[in-house]
Amino acid sequence: MSHKVIETDKAPKAIGSYSQAVESNGLVFLSGQIPLDAATNERVHGSFEDQLSQVFSNFRNVAEAAGGSLTDVVKITIYLTDLANYPAVNEVMAQYFEKPFPARAVVGVAALPLDAPVEVEGVMITGSGASYSY
Repeated sequence: MSHKVIETDKAPKAIGSYSQAVESNGLVFLSGQIPLDAATNERVHGSFEDQLSQVFSNFRNVAEAAGGSLTDVVKITIYLTDLANYPAVNEVMAQYFEKPFPARAVVGVAALPLDAPVEVEGVMITGSGASYSY
C-alpha cells in the first residue's frame, strides 16, 4: 500500500505535524482546514460566512492539488464552535458543492485551533484506484 502526500501553496501550510492531504489507493484524506489565508498563514476574521468561504476555498485548492475537485468529495465533517451557525453552513456549502452533495456530519465542539469558529475535513475519491457512481 502506497501513500502520497499532497501539498500546495494555494492552501495554508500545516500548523502542526500533519499533511494537507494524503492519498492512498484512490482515496484522498483531506486534513481539517480552518479560516487561514494561504499567503500569510494568518487567521481570516470577519463574518462567519466569510470565514467558512475561506475554509471551503482552501479545501477546494487541496482537492485540486490532489488531482480532483469538490465534486469528487464523498464525505466531509464540519466542526462548529457555535451550532447556531448551522444554517449558514448550508448556505455557504451550496456555493461550493453541487448535487449530489457529499455525505456530511456537523459536530459541535468547545474550541478549535487559533480560536477558529469552523473546521472542515473530508474524504475524496480520485480516478487512481477507486470508482463510484451516483
